[in-house]
Amino acid sequence: MELSRRVTSIAPSPTLALDAKANQMRAEGIDVINFTVGQPDFNTPERICQAAIKAINDGFTRYTPAAGTPELKQAVCGKFKRDNGLDYTPDQVMINVGGKHSGYLVMQALLNEGDEVVVPAPYWVSYPPMVILAGGTPVIVPTQEKNKFKLQLAELEKAVSNKTKAIFLNSPSNPTGAAYSAEELLPVAQFCAERGILIVSDEIYEPMMYDGAKFTATASLSPLIYQNTVTLNGVSKAYAMTGWRIGYMGGPVDLIKACSKIQSQSTSNPTSIAQKAAVEALNGPQDDVKAMVEVFARRRDLIYDLLNQIPGVSCFKPEGAFYAFPNFAAYYGKKAGDKVMTGSSELCEHLLATAHVALVPGSAFGHDECIRFSFATSDELIKAGVERVATALAKLS
Repeated sequence: MELSRRVTSIAPSPTLALDAKANQMRAEGIDVINFTVGQPDFNTPERICQAAIKAINDGFTRYTPAAGTPELKQAVCGKFKRDNGLDYTPDQVMINVGGKHSGYLVMQALLNEGDEVVVPAPYWVSYPPMVILAGGTPVIVPTQEKNKFKLQLAELEKAVSNKTKAIFLNSPSNPTGAAYSAEELLPVAQFCAERGILIVSDEIYEPMMYDGAKFTATASLSPLIYQNTVTLNGVSKAYAMTGWRIGYMGGPVDLIKACSKIQSQSTSNPTSIAQKAAVEALNGPQDDVKAMVEVFARRRDLIYDLLNQIPGVSCFKPEGAFYAFPNFAAYYGKKAGDKVMTGSSELCEHLLATAHVALVPGSAFGHDECIRFSFATSDELIKAGVERVATALAKLS
């Protein structure tokens, strides 16, 4: 059987693969500390679970409209207005099978063969494959650690061509933890909007902002930017609902209609029960979200301090999300026996094999000098895991 060039040109998600490997080692009785997981380690709030149970008991277990229930679409419109000052109508909104599905649908609806999409690096691992699977070309734009990995206008200007159709922006960022202020975001977004380049604004980590920083929704910056932005979000991170698979997006009507058409011919509707749960998540009290973010803020401080105590390692303080992205390049070229640490992949393999700490190499995100730590785990495991890493690094020669 000869498979398509599209599927043979991409790799499986490295973060999911590494998480699976860590879990397999645990199943074999190995004490692995897992920093790979991109999901909250909290249970889904009880009020949300009860809404799902009620949906089952009420028999709400059949097909819904392909693009989501009217009730959930209205809840999403309400959330955009309440939290972001954005006026979306239900025909500008659709519900997807997770946030990843939202980005995939946008690329499928937008791109023709050879179209280009700007992807600032470090990037979430799925952005380039989404572009490739739609026949497009990802144009990777390296950003600078000195700028906290935030895209600068001059960097964007060099990357844009007459083939550029879209740009991915992610704030707060996976993997870096960087979060754009309105002042930092405006020149980039204005440049794209003036040229009709669609801004795909991934805002899934929206609530996870630290040190009193205010989240900025890209589409809120100006009417023109609003017209040229599709906002991706979901309930996975904010409400510890990663397994429920509910994402949503708001944007231009024509784009939403096109994405809805593709969804109707592929997955059809997201799970009816999970949609009921998502209505409760968005419309109900938000105290559980605030409490979770407070815990993440404390863990952020802890892992930031511990990582910067490792000789040769530097890490800027994450401004949002629940990831730290420290620089380990000082250890590249060092050896463990005959094995040379040539980059982040080799170093992560070594740390998993010897220290039993699972990490995601920066090469998976387009920036080899760094390694991603998820601090969506307990204080005790953060302390123990970083200590194991420090001990293993000290043994390199």
